[in-house]
Amino acid sequence: MAKHLVWFRGDLRITDNKALFSACTDPEADVLAVFIATPEQWQKHDTSPRQIAFIHKNLIALRESLAQLGIPLVCQTVPNFSASIQWLSDFAQQQQIDALFFNRQYELNEYKRDRQLISQENSFQIHIFDDALLLPPKSVLNQKGEMYQVYTPFRRAFLSQLTASDFHSLQAPTKRANAIILEENEPLFEHDDIEIAACFPVGESAARQKLRQFCREKAENYQIDRDIPAIEGTSLLSPYLAIGVLSPRQCLNRLLVENPNVLDFPDSGAFCWLNELIWREFYYHLLVAFPHLCRDKPFIAWTNYIHWNTSSADLEAWKKGLTGYPIVDAAMRQLNTLGWMHNRLRMITASFLVKDLLIDWRQGEQYFMQQLIDGTLAANNGGWQWSASTGIDASPWFRIFNPTTQGKKFDPQGEFIRHWLPELQAVPNDCIHTPHEWAEKNQVVLAYPTPIVDHKLARLRTLEAFEAGKKESIASK
Repeated sequence: MAKHLVWFRGDLRITDNKALFSACTDPEADVLAVFIATPEQWQKHDTSPRQIAFIHKNLIALRESLAQLGIPLVCQTVPNFSASIQWLSDFAQQQQIDALFFNRQYELNEYKRDRQLISQENSFQIHIFDDALLLPPKSVLNQKGEMYQVYTPFRRAFLSQLTASDFHSLQAPTKRANAIILEENEPLFEHDDIEIAACFPVGESAARQKLRQFCREKAENYQIDRDIPAIEGTSLLSPYLAIGVLSPRQCLNRLLVENPNVLDFPDSGAFCWLNELIWREFYYHLLVAFPHLCRDKPFIAWTNYIHWNTSSADLEAWKKGLTGYPIVDAAMRQLNTLGWMHNRLRMITASFLVKDLLIDWRQGEQYFMQQLIDGTLAANNGGWQWSASTGIDASPWFRIFNPTTQGKKFDPQGEFIRHWLPELQAVPNDCIHTPHEWAEKNQVVLAYPTPIVDHKLARLRTLEAFEAGKKESIASK
């Protein structure tokens, strides 16, 4: 009788999981599952304690779902990826595994780990699947056979190829006729016991319910509501996609159920959300096409010559939400409390760090990863390089957000600001974005810092720094 092993990584679900489904295709085969925790690797990758806690909670839910199928889940902790390969090989040999099944991961270190496993002599067959994306990397190329470096033509080619492909979602496997019972092995590993925000309930069922509710009730207005942080206008599904509790195919298929004509209406809210799913694909495809993006390198080489501000005081003020710019500080406090930040605010806070404080974007990228419950290298790096004007199809380097104007535009009454900055509760709506002007005029003492930088002067400094970096790059050649 065949014995199959499923290696769970960034795909903590039983529904629409290609590796699990394939491993269970033979009704007579015994099926086991493993998850390997790698704390040293998590630390090296700046994985946030909150995301690790979220993984842990969802592993418990996954174990229960697998147990109902007659599949035991074994969890093992080893230091790093190299040790995980050794443990996996030993475990497969001990269990007399015939075939190993897993879904591909696209980051550089994960790719090298898998190549190490494939290249060694194994006593089992290996079956690998492209599961984490709607279309695998290197499948959407331009006429020269190269990766697109501009998003819009990528999206056009992506949609053309997607609609001609099979993107249906797989059902969860049926219960095994030969259920395996192993000695009890709790899927536990050492981690900080961090409370997860109520807006991110644990488990597949909860995630699918959030997906259905969003597509049915909110997708239609997403294009308008997504920029207003005071309302719940976004899907809040990114943490589930990040660790694979949901698949992108599930997201797309549910969107099509509720909005069957979405592809015919590119100006609709539903298409706007689909566009975000495609941006996610774009950033993953870029990681594979340009591996140096996984190594703290900008895509635009000349930006390496920019001389950044190294002030630790400025960086700490930004991290703690004490810059004196209310929309920036409210956003950073949301991040520090929930491990999540509204997408519009990610752009505002990133722009402020890089183009008001002139601090290296990699400092911000690292801090976000250390905090985010939904952090992934692809999306985080892509977003930061876009905001910093160092990446592919990025915001032009001379485009600099005015944080006060951004606050007035997207939180006009200060509802979001007051929620996260209680020290500004008494400030009137029309003054909430410039509270110190109001305080000075009314002789009120605020327990809130004055702006750490003058935006107009900072803008000029940043333009000069980028221009100087570009000239220095040219001179060095």
